[in-house]
Formats: sequence, structure tokens, C-alpha cells
Amino acid sequence: MEPKDFDKNLRERDQLTRLTDFFFEVGMLRKTPRTGYQFLGTGLENVAEHSFRTAVIGFALARLAGADPARTAMLCLFHDLHEARTGDFNYVSRAYNTSKRTLALEHALAGTGLEEDVLGLWRELEDVDSLEAQLAQDADQLDLLLNLKEQLDLGNAYAGKWMEAALGRLRTEPGKQLAARIGQTDHTDWWFLGPDAAWWSRKNGKSDK
Repeated sequence: MEPKDFDKNLRERDQLTRLTDFFFEVGMLRKTPRTGYQFLGTGLENVAEHSFRTAVIGFALARLAGADPARTAMLCLFHDLHEARTGDFNYVSRAYNTSKRTLALEHALAGTGLEEDVLGLWRELEDVDSLEAQLAQDADQLDLLLNLKEQLDLGNAYAGKWMEAALGRLRTEPGKQLAARIGQTDHTDWWFLGPDAAWWSRKNGKSDK
């Protein structure tokens, strides 16, 4: 079966059914691992987890840059949607394999009524001409950098090498500034330093008053 004919049995389904198909397909991202971590040796993540935090980062990054936060978040949210069909290609895999990402996305969206909006976002992201697209690309790398910093803090020295590579892919000044701060921040600070120090000295059992 040729890839162009893959969706031929779905073309006559009504829009609500195709949307339902689509939602089930999006759920596959929860089961689709990000494959680069097998080379790093530590860390674990699926594509849905990555896409969620990337969208949050993109929203915040756009606010810092004076860009459109909602559009940037949408670019991030859909940026790896095609991987429900293609799987995640890490940098080693890409040296030997290619995937029909746009075709996979076209098939996933066919008949849903979302084609124009989501494919428009995809083209904008791939062209990287708009500030929002540049920020979305940076958000993708910043999510990776956050994961790598966590692995570095936990003792994986190789994560530092990966961080250097990811830093070189950043496009915007706000993205570079945020990346620098990620490199300086312990990944546990948000919860370990939050409570008053007395919280950690409390004994088990009934509190003395």
C-alpha cells in the first residue's frame, strides 16, 4: 500500500467521526517515546509530555519577546503531531531514515475540519520566518535543555555535551537568555527552596508547641 492511499478507507466518514478518530490518534503520542534518551543513557519521556511543556514554554517565551503567546503556544502544541504516525526520529536515526511528516499530518487531519488551521501552523513552523515560529523552535530546544539539566544534576555528565549542542540551535535572544538561566538553576530549587527552612527540621509525630 502506497502512503498516499493509507487513509482511503477513512475519507467517507463524517466530520464528527473523523474528529473522534483524530483524538484517538493524538492519544498515541502518550505511547510514543522520545528516542534520543536511549543514547544519553538516562531520562525517559513521551512525545505528549514533551509537546505539553514545549507549549507552556512557548507561551511564556512569546510574552518575554513581545510576540503572540497564543499563536506561539499553538505552533508548539502541534509541532510533533505527525509522530503519532511516523514515530520520533532521533539525530542518529535521521542520518539513515526519512519520514513523510507533512503527508502523515495531512492524513491525520483529513476530514476533521482542522486541516487549514493546523497545516497552516505546520508550514509557518517549518518556514521559520515569523518571530512566533522562531520562538516555537526555541521552546522545543528549551524543553530538551530542561530535561538535560535535570539529568546533569543527577550525575549524567554526557548531558552537558548534549546541552552544548542544543544551545547552538537556539535562534532568538530571549531563548538564549532563558537557556543560560536554565544552565544556572538546580532543577530541585523550585520545591526544595520553597518552604521555610523550619519545614525540613520538623520531627515525625506530634508537633511540640
